[in-house]
Amino acid sequence: MNLSMMPKKIKKSRVALLFALLFFISCVSESQFNIRIEAPGKIVLDLDRFSEIFITDFLIKSQAKGLDLNTEIIDYFSSELGNNFKGKISTKKITMEKEEVFKNEDFWKNLSADKENTLFLTGNIQYKEEVRKAVLGRKKKDAEDPFQPEKTLAERRFYLLNLDLYFIDGKTGKALYKKSFKESRNYKNPEQTAYFAFFDLIKAVKEKLFRDLLGERRLQQRYLIIR
Repeated sequence: MNLSMMPKKIKKSRVALLFALLFFISCVSESQFNIRIEAPGKIVLDLDRFSEIFITDFLIKSQAKGLDLNTEIIDYFSSELGNNFKGKISTKKITMEKEEVFKNEDFWKNLSADKENTLFLTGNIQYKEEVRKAVLGRKKKDAEDPFQPEKTLAERRFYLLNLDLYFIDGKTGKALYKKSFKESRNYKNPEQTAYFAFFDLIKAVKEKLFRDLLGERRLQQRYLIIR
């Protein structure tokens, strides 16, 4: 072996490796990757300012058959808020007839005349159930069957929940927080009941609501660009 040739070969190898590395970097210089990260939420309404939250009856615009929306939503939020709120959770029966009541400051101040640091949770709700037709294509295993129709119709149960939530200060009667939630879901199971579907939808509402009230962390999508 000619030892005098070794340094030149090593030098050439290093140069070749450097060019290969530069070529690789140039190929991925504009590569973009989607990543998901946990981000802390921003607290919009600080519940710790209050000693008691009253959950009132809701204005029911429409509801599915066989479901008492007022009872279910009051019980649900009483439980969920009770697990996260340091103060007292109470309920209050009131008569809801028109949406104007949410802007009536005197009405809410009178409800809490003998209480201090109170907050009212109220709102209006609309819950609909529909049966819709869905067009389905043939399954792969049936693709070779000449007598199998190309497309078939199937029924899907569709549930829609529209909910406007208000947190109203008992001292001023002003709404400190108002947000509209719209959740929907369809089910393949034709026997799916409105009762169980409601809890799927209200859970989705709760997760979004608690991000504003408790600053809960949530997954967000970000783009990572390598140059």
